[in-house]
Amino acid sequence: MSKPVTATVTTTSAAVGTGAPQQNNIPAGIALMIAATVVFALQDGISRHLAGTYNTWMVVMIRYWFFAAFVIVMAIRASGGVRAAARTAQPALQIGRGVLLAGEICVAVYGFTLLGLIDSLAVFICYPLLVAALSGPVLGERVGWRRWMAIGVGFLGVLVILQPGVGVFDPAAVIPLISALMFALYGLLTRFAARRDTTATSFFWTGVTGAVAMTGIGLFHWQAMTPPDWGWMGILCITGASGHWLLIRCYEVAEASAVQPFAYFHLVWAAILGLTLFGETLRVNVTIGAAMVIGAGLFTLWRERVKG
Repeated sequence: MSKPVTATVTTTSAAVGTGAPQQNNIPAGIALMIAATVVFALQDGISRHLAGTYNTWMVVMIRYWFFAAFVIVMAIRASGGVRAAARTAQPALQIGRGVLLAGEICVAVYGFTLLGLIDSLAVFICYPLLVAALSGPVLGERVGWRRWMAIGVGFLGVLVILQPGVGVFDPAAVIPLISALMFALYGLLTRFAARRDTTATSFFWTGVTGAVAMTGIGLFHWQAMTPPDWGWMGILCITGASGHWLLIRCYEVAEASAVQPFAYFHLVWAAILGLTLFGETLRVNVTIGAAMVIGAGLFTLWRERVKG
């Protein structure tokens, strides 16, 4: 997903070291974060269109080709070049997290085609809560009772969205939850990798490993695309690169804790696209559940900032 490479997330939400001095211009950082959410929402909409017409494997593969080219160019421009960016003492971990993110993007995009943007992202935005819940067993971090309460409220919100006890439960509704879990694990593995590798190294391995993994699958699912859809594919690739650039600039000019809450605007823009372009509906339970998840997520971010 956009955050996913977004992000997440998108596609990731990590800046790549470029040698620029760290600033703390919060208004500029907020503007850049909101701009990034607009770009990633557009990326999600285009992904939904293309994956609904062609197969998810091929769409994600082509996205990763452009993403890999982007991270390689950034590595070339950075101090030490590609060799410095690729240097790692934990290649298995870097490969594992790169493949995990590629798989998460495939799951997320497939979810868009089945459930739409609104329902998918309303569930996916619980991933910060999953990160908080799993940070103890995975990273050995302490999670206090206040954050556990926020995590519980957030998951109640997910249940409100999914409505498992109302009528016939659609198993496809679990897809964005699986995507959120995968992205949370990816985020935790990225934190773990950061103990020994630079952000630039993790970013490089994310793009290159994902491109290799998706090429090994996507080439076997190649489909001929129409010229207009090649145009949309080009825009999709450009939005991916520009979204990452905006995030990089965002985290260069402002502290992450100050701008991260504004990442939730992603859901707002995606909802607008879903309503206006794809004929989706905004159900009352989704609105209430998403508000609960966002509120719990903001509280968790605030607690992390207080502890920091």
